[in-house]
Amino acid sequence: MDDVLILVKQVKTQDEFHIQHDQEKQRQIFCKVHSVSRTEFFSGGQNGLHPAFVFEIFPADYHSEPELIFHNVRYAIYRTFLKNADTLELYAEQKGGVQ
Repeated sequence: MDDVLILVKQVKTQDEFHIQHDQEKQRQIFCKVHSVSRTEFFSGGQNGLHPAFVFEIFPADYHSEPELIFHNVRYAIYRTFLKNADTLELYAEQKGGVQ
């Protein structure tokens, strides 16, 4: 793994007055980055997606986070694929509304 990304998810927290708040939780992990294939790009486009990257990570590092940050840009994870026992692929798109 030769790069780093940040996995992001929202968690509910409760203050001393028992009021719930959304709080963003981030975790930094190692990854390997690839461009999406032409097939992925075009089939994603036909389904309203905007595929950008495929990130290879260790499966144990992923806990169903819906978003990630890579080089200060936020992406939505729209698909995962277990390539083998040591590699999980995260398919990510830059999406409107995800800042």
